Amino acid sequence: MIAPAGRVDRIAAALLADGLILRGGFNFAPGEAPTTGASARSVLLVGQAGAAPWPHFLRWREKQLGTIANPLDTWSREVIGAVAETFGARVVSPSDKPYLPFQQWAMRAEGLRPSPLGILMHPRYGLWHAYRGALLFEDEIAFPEQGEAVHLCDACVGKPCLKSCPVDAYSSQGFAYQSCLAHVRGADGEPCRSGGCLDRNACPYGTDYRYPREVQAFHMAAFAGL
Repeated sequence: MIAPAGRVDRIAAALLADGLILRGGFNFAPGEAPTTGASARSVLLVGQAGAAPWPHFLRWREKQLGTIANPLDTWSREVIGAVAETFGARVVSPSDKPYLPFQQWAMRAEGLRPSPLGILMHPRYGLWHAYRGALLFEDEIAFPEQGEAVHLCDACVGKPCLKSCPVDAYSSQGFAYQSCLAHVRGADGEPCRSGGCLDRNACPYGTDYRYPREVQAFHMAAFAGL
């Protein structure tokens, strides 16, 4: 059964109230859907462009009592979960275990490819976007045909994203997680702690959507366990 026309637009409007946006979706092939929980036939990815959800998240956080281990994940699941309940969907998150293939879903839904930093490169948002969850439905959705998006990294000759990190954490060999972590936590890591990843900030694309310093500092603190 195909989902009623207009439902996706109503879902998008409900998410936008908290600064979140739909990031595309697709119908699962037989045997492809997640096997945990109820059955699923289609998926809608939910995420953000730039820091639009940040003010909504801060207002929610101010009302919470006590310490929350992963507040942004908790807020995201709460907001997306409310939308899921309204529209008869099941919500899943990137942090759920066993981990679901969110990056593969995103590449399929939006036709994106990874940047040298591993973050998917978006033709409009650059590296300043994220996926916060997904809505799983038991019926099919009529999606428009999705082609491959323009991959801006192909036209970037200088690759400044690979030349700005003080410890060369990103290279053709992948991400040197431990080197990055030690630097961020160390005496020389203040620029990264307060302003975010220097390699990511060096990317020339999507700068209108770059996260403010406080948002980048929040994510860096979460990464480094500070």
